[in-house]
Amino acid sequence: METLTSIFGSINGVVWGPLMLILLLGVGLYLQIGLKLMPIRKLGMGFRLLWQGRDAKPVPGEKKKEDDGEISPFNALMTALSATIGTGNIAGVATAIALGGPGAVFWMWITALVGMATKFAEAVLAVRYRETDSTGYHVGGPMFYIKNGLGKKWLWLGGAFAFFGAVAAFGIGNTVQSNSVADALDSTFGIPHGLTGVVIMVLAGAVILGGIKRIAKVAGKLVPIMGILYVIAGILVLIVNAGQIGEAFRLIFYYAFNPIAAAGGFAGAAVMAAIRFGVARGIFSNEAGLGSAPIAHAAARTKNPVRQGMIAMLGTFIDTIIICTITALVILTSTVWIEGEAGASLTALSFDAALPGFGNQIVSVALAVFAFTTILGWSFYGEKCFQFLFGTRSIMLYRVLFVLAIPLGAMANLGFIWLMADTFNAMMAIPNLIALALLSPVVFRLTRDYFDGKEILPGEELDHDKR
Repeated sequence: METLTSIFGSINGVVWGPLMLILLLGVGLYLQIGLKLMPIRKLGMGFRLLWQGRDAKPVPGEKKKEDDGEISPFNALMTALSATIGTGNIAGVATAIALGGPGAVFWMWITALVGMATKFAEAVLAVRYRETDSTGYHVGGPMFYIKNGLGKKWLWLGGAFAFFGAVAAFGIGNTVQSNSVADALDSTFGIPHGLTGVVIMVLAGAVILGGIKRIAKVAGKLVPIMGILYVIAGILVLIVNAGQIGEAFRLIFYYAFNPIAAAGGFAGAAVMAAIRFGVARGIFSNEAGLGSAPIAHAAARTKNPVRQGMIAMLGTFIDTIIICTITALVILTSTVWIEGEAGASLTALSFDAALPGFGNQIVSVALAVFAFTTILGWSFYGEKCFQFLFGTRSIMLYRVLFVLAIPLGAMANLGFIWLMADTFNAMMAIPNLIALALLSPVVFRLTRDYFDGKEILPGEELDHDKR
């Protein structure tokens, strides 16, 4: 085990190292520039499309059949958000500040702004190149836009993504999440790990075994309710700490470009640490570039890739610019962050400092719900990756194994599992980023034609498709 831990530790240091972070930011920046900042300029339009797509019926005036796609565009985004809004928003932000200082928050914002273009491109390609499987369901994601967009000679790259995704889902989207819930409920309410694991298994199993429609239905209700309640709780804390908000923003902007000295239990941080941990935790939170979210967006009831892309890019904005920022401001308007705490405990103590007796419970419940929805979202991601590798008949096997792994994660020591899952999670990004770069002309063309009033629908060829 020590040998395996050492091997995966070395690999992890490379795949989550500076080169990977530069690649993720670089591809996102390239796409943002190629799109002429459209994801930022059209943010309002994205929210309008999201509101229009909140039910399962086709958008009025759009030429498509009722059965094109399984879930509404709104529920596709909620399914994607169910997987991204989780421990990264609570523990990840706190870790970024604890290791990189307040300046890390600024670099999380930068990651989100370029990540909006990445998430847009992923969803555009997912809808453009999706397929219908033998059961009549739409399937898509990086493995399919690699296969259908780049051609059969690149099929091995799609297979690599699917393998990494199927394995990573058991860690980052399952055992790690159930363990986080068990820890939070044990420390706050004294609930045993084993009991938590069994309850999550039963609840998650009832949803997961029902497939994407049931997952999307639950996510469509649970994610917005819990997200709004968490934001409201954060705003209450900021009202209590209103006098410190201006100073919190000053710390974020100043220490994004200047080193911060040690103070109290805080060890201090260089500018490179702020950049590294801000970017890494930002990507961990919103998953832009990892290729996970487009698997959900491929099931959306739409024929228009650009329209779904504009809805998809909201995921990064909501996850990082809104929810992560609330967490960051709660932490920085308290004094707990300089006492040496890190992770979810830092966030819990910061909430509790403003709302004594309630803050810790708010964070524990939020962490439990966010982690539960992450399990639901990642079960679908892993399932589709497994289906790509082994066919439609393998779906139920994967669902059963995924559900059975939940209580094991709740009771296990996850040091090695976390390391392995984190490594495979990063390795998902490599095939996806290659595909995004090579297929960027398709994204630019589809986007340009959409805003010029010419919609290219599935079945119509582009010049890129003929090569």
